[in-house]
Amino acid sequence: MDRCDVLIVGGGPAGSSCARALRHAGLDVIVMDKAVFPRDKTCAGWITPAVIDLLDLDVEDYRQLHVFQPITDFRTGLLDGPMLETHYDHAVSYGIRRCEFDDYLLRRSDARLHLGEPVEQLERGASGWVVNAALEAPMLIGAGGHFCPVAHLLGADVGHGELAVKAQESEFEIMPAQRAACMSKPGVPELYFCKDLKGYGWCMRKGDFLNIGLGREGDHGLSRHVSAFRDFLVAEGRIPADLKPRFKGHAYLLYQHAQRRLLDEGVLLIGDAAGLAYTQSGEGIRPAIESGLLAAATILQARGSYSRATLEPYPAGLQSRFGPRGARDWSAWLPMRMKSRIAERLMNNRRFVQRVFLERWFLHADQPPLQV
Repeated sequence: MDRCDVLIVGGGPAGSSCARALRHAGLDVIVMDKAVFPRDKTCAGWITPAVIDLLDLDVEDYRQLHVFQPITDFRTGLLDGPMLETHYDHAVSYGIRRCEFDDYLLRRSDARLHLGEPVEQLERGASGWVVNAALEAPMLIGAGGHFCPVAHLLGADVGHGELAVKAQESEFEIMPAQRAACMSKPGVPELYFCKDLKGYGWCMRKGDFLNIGLGREGDHGLSRHVSAFRDFLVAEGRIPADLKPRFKGHAYLLYQHAQRRLLDEGVLLIGDAAGLAYTQSGEGIRPAIESGLLAAATILQARGSYSRATLEPYPAGLQSRFGPRGARDWSAWLPMRMKSRIAERLMNNRRFVQRVFLERWFLHADQPPLQV
């Protein structure tokens, strides 16, 4: 039996951030993941300066071998409607490829890695949690995304009864001839909101790579919407007509709508396993990293005693950081036609788009740095 102090299931930004903080404090940490890294990850793929600070990321080192696309402009609007362009005189975000980014963070975490190993058996033993009858730890962290087996252990109705955002995305390299036929510009994310306001599509070029996708909350016709969005981008000249992208699916919970139990004795959920994506934008990277750091701080403070009471500061910290769950949508009572008209007017208001839509909802520029 291989024993450690903390066992983390999931090697994404939440798991690797938690592991790195615990390793810095001297704990023996194992990260296991069913995937072998680098692996594809469904995500538009951009990070804000706040994420760089959180990770203490050496940008010059990172960009030597990885895509790191400064973002200074945005194109935003409703599908089939006019697009508003917003320009900044400095980089407000950076495009990355998740296959590179997640692998980089995981490798530098200094944790012991068990990759390509799915959780097949999970039970509580005499000295803590036992996984696959091979790994044992007194503290278990669920960081395996929406379908995390640790979340299932805590009672989450994984993949069934929850109102999740479902997304499909494709990222691919475009060849020189295709670049000439592609009107999408590097470092200028394009965001297209569905007219029923249940989701949005994106077109994001990062150097020679193009990422397109669409996500909707609680929608069962996603493939149809994604196909129509791809045809729309071709018709508008935003992507080359000869592209035949293969879309991959993903699901996650928005913070205000998630109701998952976050802890039990000797176990915590972080990142998408906990349902922490920002409600307005669906971004999950920053809240995932912050939750990993908050979980690590809680574990270190517990000093080896992992009762529910000693772990309770973790969900309290999340609420202090992200606000209470279950806040009402003030617009829910409005008729759809009225909401669409209001959205159309707001999406054509330059000040609203820059100050509220982009800077508050997508970039979270007004949120102070996390203190742990």
